[in-house]
Parts: sequence; structure tokens; C-alpha cells
Amino acid sequence: MTAISQAWVSRFGPLRRAAAILAVSLAGSAVIEWVPTCSATEVFVSIGTGEMNGIYYPVSKAICKVVEPELRALGIWCSPETTPGSVYNVGGVQSGELEFGIVQSDVQFAAYTGIGAWTGRPVSDLRSVLSLYPELVTVIAREGANIRNLTDLAGKRVNVGSQGTGTRATWEAIAAKLGNSDYKQARLTLKAAETTSALCSGAIDANFLIVGHPSPLVTSQLAACPSNFVPIAGSVVDQLIAAYPFYVRGSIPTASYGISVDVPTFGSRATLVTSASADARVVAVIAKAILTHVAELRTLHPALATLKPEEMISQGLTAPLHPAAATVYKELGLLN
Repeated sequence: MTAISQAWVSRFGPLRRAAAILAVSLAGSAVIEWVPTCSATEVFVSIGTGEMNGIYYPVSKAICKVVEPELRALGIWCSPETTPGSVYNVGGVQSGELEFGIVQSDVQFAAYTGIGAWTGRPVSDLRSVLSLYPELVTVIAREGANIRNLTDLAGKRVNVGSQGTGTRATWEAIAAKLGNSDYKQARLTLKAAETTSALCSGAIDANFLIVGHPSPLVTSQLAACPSNFVPIAGSVVDQLIAAYPFYVRGSIPTASYGISVDVPTFGSRATLVTSASADARVVAVIAKAILTHVAELRTLHPALATLKPEEMISQGLTAPLHPAAATVYKELGLLN
């Protein structure tokens, strides 16, 4: 049974499992066939995203919109799945629960190389498909909390994201470099939907995000109560950029939020990943559809507005390219 069929069975449960038989032929191409009594049942290829009000989910919807016409030729529908985030998505791809996942490039690196949460157990079958857009460390502090730089977060009540999120993984990398227990003790783990009210009520002093800009969540938090961006710079950032190839300097384009001066920070990229065992034809169809519909994707979500094919096939891809994706990029003249 392929990853596609396993995920379908787990998603629809024992009743439909008993009601339908999925036969998959892999003789050069994927042919999906249903017994007549279940001809109306649909097969989905899933993309693990994040929380519903984050950016990964609408970005995945945009991806599904451009790839689904080609997938339909294989009898497959594209399905964005809400999840806790990057770390969860790696596990989902590894287990076969998800066929694809959107993952921060620093999380991709940690999983593939076996560091951080994956120390001693690298996800060696993780494969890159492409990268999407920059994701920047973004800290919003409540006015009156006296947080003007990274070191001011010591001893403060900071939401750093739930377990399973790339946000939490990046925070822990920063905290390790800071080497101060005050940073570790200050963390709270709220869901994104809870953070605005927590910030405005004083339940937290700051919200730590990894996000593509412009972000609806950032817009709503800045509008909800007096708050400010916190510049993220200094020796800790220098150390992280020197140590890890996926981190780069950047700045929050604050004109999107009605602020005149951009805020320095750093970050990585959102990437689309799969497993080495993923159906090669499905990977090829998705990779080609995305790269040949970049102009359309740019119009479907603000985070995708600056997509560049040459960056999408190279930046932030710290796990090897899936061979089917690499073949497509060569055919398109993007890889030698």
C-alpha cells in the first residue's frame, strides 16, 4: 500500500476501509481504481500545514489550487491539513500520515542531520521538493513591557509556540545560544489564536513568531493594543548565522504595517518536503505545476508575492532534493 493509500485509510477510518478496496499499480505510473460501489469516493494527497489562522494553511490552499488540475489526471485531490506545525509535519511525512509538509528550513536541517529534537535519530529519508518564501523571527512586545531588544526578553513572559511548531524549535535554538536560564523559564505555549488577547491583557509580555510577511496575525496584534516590533540583532544572531547555513539576515517590511522604519531580524525559509518513498509521479506533477504556475501563485497570497523559481529550487533545501523533483527542474532548465 502506498503512502497515499495509507494516509487515505487512516483519514477516513474503518467504516470506509471496509467499504472500499484501493488497488494501486506502480508499473511506471500510479493508476488508482475503485470498485463500482465506491466510485464516488475521493483519494487525497495531503499537505501538512499549521494552525488554521497561520500562513501555512492558506499557502497550501494556493498550492492545491495550481496543482490539482494535474493531480486530477491521476485520480487524486490535493488536501491541505491543519497541524501543529513544522516539527509535526516532519513526523507526519516520516510516518506516512502526510504525503507532503510545509516545514521551516531550520527544522528541515535539524531533522535530516539528527540534531535538536532529532538528536541521534536523523530522518534520513526526508527529501526536499522546493522552498517558498522567507520566514522571519518576529517579536511583538506589549507597550510598557520595556522590551526593546533580544536581551530584554530575559525574565519576561514570552509566548514561544507549542511543541510541534517550528517557532518553538527556533526559540530553543536562540535560548541555547543565550545560555541564560531566565530565557528558558519565561516561555509560554499559547496557540496563535490566543496570543492577541494574551498580549493585550498583559498575560504575556511578548509574542515570538516565525512568519512570512505581511502577516494577518501580526496586523491584528499591532492593531489590537499598543505594541511594538523588537529588533533581533547582536552577537547571538551573528553566532546562529555563522553556525547554520539556512539562517540569513533580513528585515521586517514594516511599510505593510504602517511603520516607516524596517526592523532588523533574521530567519530561514518555508520549504515543501516529502519522503524518499513518496510516489515519484505525484512528486513530479506537484513540482512541475508549482514551478510553471509561479505567476499565478504570486497573486494568491501576499507571502508568495516575491516567489522566484531560481530561489525556490535552491535556498533553504538542506535535505536532498527528491529525485523526481530534480528531474523536473532539469527539464525546465533550472538545474544543470
